Amino acid sequence: MDAPVSSLAQVNGVVLAYPSEQLGTEALRQRACAELLRQAAIRAGLLAEDDPLPLGGAMTETASAAIEQLLERELQLPDPTEEALRRHHAAQRGRYAVGERVLMRHILFAVTPGVDVNALRQRAEACLLDVRCAAPDSQDRFATAARATSNCPSGAEGGNLGWLTSPDCAPELAGEIFGKPEIGVLPRLVHSRFGLHVVEVLAREPGVEPPFEVVKSAVAQTLRQQAFATALRQYLQLLAAGATLVGVDLDAATSPLVQ
Repeated sequence: MDAPVSSLAQVNGVVLAYPSEQLGTEALRQRACAELLRQAAIRAGLLAEDDPLPLGGAMTETASAAIEQLLERELQLPDPTEEALRRHHAAQRGRYAVGERVLMRHILFAVTPGVDVNALRQRAEACLLDVRCAAPDSQDRFATAARATSNCPSGAEGGNLGWLTSPDCAPELAGEIFGKPEIGVLPRLVHSRFGLHVVEVLAREPGVEPPFEVVKSAVAQTLRQQAFATALRQYLQLLAAGATLVGVDLDAATSPLVQ
């Protein structure tokens, strides 16, 4: 979460946050997206106009159910074709490997309430550059940086996380690390729900890649989720274009409702 934003942020006159909440821009965007959908459900006749407004960002169960109905009706998502499934599998075979393990360490720059995200990113990028510049025969600069700056308990161990499998990691972190050939310090920051990571892959065990028929259902689920995320972003952009937004900018948001 980044610096607090205006407490007067609104969607069509509905206030999203009050001063005591100290919301950052990402949390505020999430509330704005949810409120756009709640109001769309009312206009569609799926939710009563007198349904209570969200309290602290938490809407009623009735509103949540109405939004699900709305999305089922508005987001028409055809099943992926066999050709699309096979094309995705051919390009992402490593993603579906079973038993793949990675020996890695990281330096975490945690995103916490009130933190200046731009300043945090600059610190993380400077750290990444520093550890990538270390000579092979120099002191272990990565471990030194992890002990000094990492917000993860592993920092005390030089950032060491040991051998990990994909389920051991947050999905967004796993997606950047597994199914790839990279060894060494990754040349980019890895973003996750916890913050920004400087990652070093020390070793890999590739695992076994099952044939397409075995993982077909998993491939289909992946493509359905991607299609849903794209359709939801487009629908939210359409709703935002017809709404009056005050103190919140959704232009830069991919939908924060979709992880």
